[in-house]
Amino acid sequence: MSRHKIKSSPLLFRPEISSRFLVVLQRNLLVYTKYWRSSMMFNFVEPMLYLAALGVGLGAYIPRIEGMSYLEFIAPGLLASSTMWATSFECTYGSFIRLQVQKSYHAIITTPVSLDEVVLGDIAFGAFKSILYGSVILLVFLLLGLVSSPLALFVPLVMLLSGLVFAQLSMIWTSLAPNFEIFAYYFTLLLTPMFLFSGIFFPVETLPLMARYLAWLMPLFHTVQLCRGLVSGQLPAGFIFNLLALLLFVLVLFLPPLLLMRRRLIQ
Repeated sequence: MSRHKIKSSPLLFRPEISSRFLVVLQRNLLVYTKYWRSSMMFNFVEPMLYLAALGVGLGAYIPRIEGMSYLEFIAPGLLASSTMWATSFECTYGSFIRLQVQKSYHAIITTPVSLDEVVLGDIAFGAFKSILYGSVILLVFLLLGLVSSPLALFVPLVMLLSGLVFAQLSMIWTSLAPNFEIFAYYFTLLLTPMFLFSGIFFPVETLPLMARYLAWLMPLFHTVQLCRGLVSGQLPAGFIFNLLALLLFVLVLFLPPLLLMRRRLIQ
C-alpha cells in the first residue's frame, strides 16, 4: 500500500483529487451492471407501496393539503426519500464491503489513484444511483398523472445535490463503522426520523416550533420542498433558501469523509 498517499495531518489536510476519481466511478458502474435489476426493483417497489397504501388507501380519508390531493402531496416526498435511501444503502453497506471485505480500497490506492479519489468516486456513484432511481420513479409518477408541471425536468438536479449530501453523510458513518451492525443505528436514529419528519406525509408547519427548526436542519426536508414545488409547479416561498441549504450541506460535508477515511486506513 502506498502509505504516502494517505498520511495527513488534520491541520494540514489537502485533498488529493483529480479526474482519476472518474475511473473509480466507472469501475463501480461496471460492477453495477451485474446486479442492477435486483437493486432497481428493491428501491422502486418500496416507494410504490407507500404511495399505494398511504396515498390511495389513507388518502381517501384525508382532505386536500395545500391545494393538492393527499396522493399528489406525498408523491414528491416519496420521490425525494427514494434518493436518500438508494444513496445511503450504497455508501454504507456497499462502500463498507469494498473497504473492509473485498479490500478494493487497499488495492486501488496501490495504483496512481489516491484514497481521496476512491472516496470521491464512491460518493459520485452514490449520487448517480440517487439520480437513476429518482428519475425512474419520476417517470412512473408522470405516467400516473402525478406530475403537474414541466418544472419537474429540473428534479434530477435536486436529486444530484441530495445524492451528494447523503453519500457524504453515509461515507462519514462508514469511515467510523467497525462492523455491519453499526449501520442499523445510522438508518434507525438518523434516516428514519428524517423520513418521518421532513414533510413527506404532512406539512412541517403542523409540528411544534422546535420540531420545525429541527426539520429545517434536515437535508431531506429541503429536498422534499424542492421536489414538491417542481413537480406541482407551485414553488415554495423559501425555494432559494432550500436550494442554498442543500448546496451548503454539500460544501460543509465535502472534507470530513475524505479525512476520516484517511485516518481509518492509517490505523
